[in-house]
Amino acid sequence: MKIPFNKIFLEGSEMANIKEAIDSGHLQGDGKFMKICEEKIRRLTGAKDALLTNSCTASLDMAALLCDIEDGDEVIVPTYTFVSSINAFVLRGAKPVFCDITADTLNIDASKIEELITPKTRAIVPVHYAGVGCDMDEINALAQKRSIKVVEDAAQGFCASYKGKMLGTIGDFGSISFHGTKNVVCGEGGALLVNDMKYRDRACFIREKGTNRIKFVEGKIDKYTWVDYGDSYIPSEILAAFLAAQLNAAEKITAARVEAWNYYYGRLSELEARGDLRLAKVPGYCAHNAHIFFVLTDSPDTEKRLEKFMKESGVGVVQHYAPLHLCPMAERLGCERRPLPVAETLAKTMLRLPIFSEISREQQDYVCDHIFDFYK
Repeated sequence: MKIPFNKIFLEGSEMANIKEAIDSGHLQGDGKFMKICEEKIRRLTGAKDALLTNSCTASLDMAALLCDIEDGDEVIVPTYTFVSSINAFVLRGAKPVFCDITADTLNIDASKIEELITPKTRAIVPVHYAGVGCDMDEINALAQKRSIKVVEDAAQGFCASYKGKMLGTIGDFGSISFHGTKNVVCGEGGALLVNDMKYRDRACFIREKGTNRIKFVEGKIDKYTWVDYGDSYIPSEILAAFLAAQLNAAEKITAARVEAWNYYYGRLSELEARGDLRLAKVPGYCAHNAHIFFVLTDSPDTEKRLEKFMKESGVGVVQHYAPLHLCPMAERLGCERRPLPVAETLAKTMLRLPIFSEISREQQDYVCDHIFDFYK
């Protein structure tokens, strides 16, 4: 049996939507399907506003501009994340300050943030790893006390929540991804969640190359002009057409993945009880979206052997990030080189298993049976 690591779910109306977009002759952004997507994202997240973008990275770029990041500012970010989480701020001249993660969720360790704050700290970027919420109460409390912005990297967190609040709507801004590897996809795409409407117009200016075109579209001005920093962050109507179909199935996709996640957890709990491996933990106050299912081995050597064994058995398993504080760019930027032991260990001992909305129980049993065989 060959089991892919990931497989995209198709709702069924993607191609019809794309044909409609092509037939309309409007292929650039800001069309019918973009508006449909933004309304659906607002409904699913409860955000004050949602602006569709061409990637989550673009959304983070916009958030960095909205935070008025300048040369010499500092931004706190978990070391265990994708480079986009910090690149947006580095591009504006900020210095990354890397924080360690927790051993149960692989999220930023909120208890270690306060010691990293200095007078130069302008933003904290919690990353909701695997669609499991960070400790946002503690993070927001630290930030509000010092007037620091909170930008949620909720790339993996669409349709997941923390204490009843959807991920991406708890900080000042939230960034969502619809990349082809995510639960809900359009190949390349994202959204910026604006949680305070006083930022909404400026966010629109930034998204439209620094122009106030949104005012023109809304009929408030006769001619638009250059008013702010910006870039071309709007996706094409073809991508929005595909995404509009996907968003119709967002809750169905999430439910199916959570069911698959729970099945893995139930079957592999015996191995955890025996001490062979550890499983991901989801705090009771979080409703996750089952974006990732991972296991933690007892050593890098075990991980390598398990990964090899599974791949030779036809199972698509993968590792994940290299901690950013150990990367060449961190050295180039002059980041402080200090041990972040949890991230350094877990990056070498975790292994992600195949999970997608249409994975069958037969496929999952095949995966689990082979893991049991490995630990015989």
